[in-house]
Formats: sequence, C-alpha cells, structure tokens
Amino acid sequence: MAGRWFQRVVWIGIAANVLLAFPTLVSPAASMARAGVPPATPLLWPQFSALLLILVSIFYIPAALDFERYRLTAWCSVGARLAGVIFFVGFQPAEYHMLGYFDLAFFLPEAILLTLAFRDINAHDRTDSAGRARAVQPL
Repeated sequence: MAGRWFQRVVWIGIAANVLLAFPTLVSPAASMARAGVPPATPLLWPQFSALLLILVSIFYIPAALDFERYRLTAWCSVGARLAGVIFFVGFQPAEYHMLGYFDLAFFLPEAILLTLAFRDINAHDRTDSAGRARAVQPL
C-alpha cells in the first residue's frame, strides 16, 4: 500500500516539476517575476536550471514505475528532494526558500512512504523465508 502511494507521489512530483520548469524554460523573465524572485542576468541560467529540472525529473520515472526493482533510483529521488530543501532553505536568501519548501512537500511523504514500503517488503520476505524453512523437513 505504501509503495503504491510512493509511486503516486513521485508521479505528482514529476508533473509539478515539469509545470514549474517548462514556463521557466520558455519565458524565464516572466516566470521569475510571477514567482517573486529577483531577476537573473543572463537568462541563460534560469533556463538551464529549468532544463536540468526536467532532465532530473525524467530520472525519477523508473522509481515511479517500479520502486522495488529500481531501489537505488527510488532512494536517489528522495535524496534529490532533500538536496533541494537543503540548497534552497539552507544556503539561499529568503526569496528562494519557497523552492526548498516545494521540494520539502515531496521529500517528506516520499521518504516516509518509501521507508514503509521497504519495511513491508522486508517483513513479507522474512515471513516467506521462515515459511519455506519450516516446509523443508530433514529426512
């Protein structure tokens, strides 16, 4: 159950990233003004950041499809959200903190749900192996 919810949250996060990044890629000055962040010069850097956000989001897709098979990718997607929180809230002026809170809104549920999902999987694996051990009787 937690695994399904993790996948849903990751998909929502991917969509949110693209909805944030695409307008910035196409029209960086207008996007920055709407967001209330200081203008940047040259505009190449916000555009490049938007492109990188879209590319990073593509790397979240395997975890959204099958978090158990792509465990490392799943944990990296959670870690990337934490890195965004630390970068924007910990090291940037207050005008940029909202970008960190954006990542925090996905980091918390993803971290909790993925932890619960793997706890469930590990518990299931232990009960299965214990059952198999009891089923095999010495001759």
